[in-house]
Amino acid sequence: MTVRQLPLPELTGACARLGIPGIGLWREPVAEYGLEATAKLVRDAGLTVTTLCRGGFFTTAADLDDNRAAVDEAAALGTDTLVLVSGGLPPGEKDLSAARSVIAAALAQLAPYAAERGIRLAIEPLHPMYAADRCAVSTLDQALALAEPFPSSQVGVVVDTYHIWWDDRAPAAVARAGAQGRIHSFQLADWTTPLPAGVLTGRGQIGDGTIDLRAWRELVDAAGYTGPIEVELFNDGLWARDGIEVLEETARRYVRYVL
Repeated sequence: MTVRQLPLPELTGACARLGIPGIGLWREPVAEYGLEATAKLVRDAGLTVTTLCRGGFFTTAADLDDNRAAVDEAAALGTDTLVLVSGGLPPGEKDLSAARSVIAAALAQLAPYAAERGIRLAIEPLHPMYAADRCAVSTLDQALALAEPFPSSQVGVVVDTYHIWWDDRAPAAVARAGAQGRIHSFQLADWTTPLPAGVLTGRGQIGDGTIDLRAWRELVDAAGYTGPIEVELFNDGLWARDGIEVLEETARRYVRYVL
C-alpha cells in the first residue's frame, strides 16, 4: 500500500532489485491482478508474502464468508498471516464493549477455519480516532484480550507504530504479546501533524514525524519477535510521486531510522 501506484509486476521487480525480501499484499490489487497470477509473480521474483490485508469488519458487514475467502486467499499466496481490522460500532450503536463482544464471537467462528488452513489471524488495534467507524479495538491490551482465548498459533496481534505509539501501556503489552508468541506482524509508519482532513492518508514517511521507530524496533526485538517488518504508509503525497523513487526512499529511511 505504501506504493500502491506501482503495478504488481513493477513492484515485485523493484523489491527484488533493492533486496527487499517480502511484500505485504492487500486483497484488492491481488483480486485485480488475479490470485494465482499474483502468487506466481511473487514466487518467480524470489519474494515472500509477509501478510495479507485485510479481513475483519465483523461489527458492520459481519460477512464470515468473505473472511473465509480472505483466509483461502492468504493460503494461496503462501503467507501464514491474515491481518484483521475488526470493525467499528454497528450502525446506530454506541457501546464499544458490546462491539468487542461481537468481534470475539466472530473470531470464535473464524479461528478454527483459519487454523485448518495454516493461517494465523492478526488483530490490529487502530488509533482511537478510528474506533467509531473502523475498529473498536484501540489498544494492544484490548487486542490481546480478544486473542488470548485462542492458541497463539491461531490468533495474535499486529504491532503498528502509527496506531499505538501514544499508549504508555503498549510497551508492557508488546512484552506480554512476545512472551505468548502472539506478535504476528510488526508494521511501521510515522506520526506527522497536522493530520489531513481525511485522516486515513496521514501516515508519515519514516523519519518525518514524532515516533522513535528504532526504539519500537528494539522493543519488539526484545519481545522475541523475529518475523518480517513491514512499512505501511497511507499518504496522498507519496502516492502522487514516482513509485520506484518512493520505494527507494523508504528503504533508505528504514536503514537510517529503524536499524
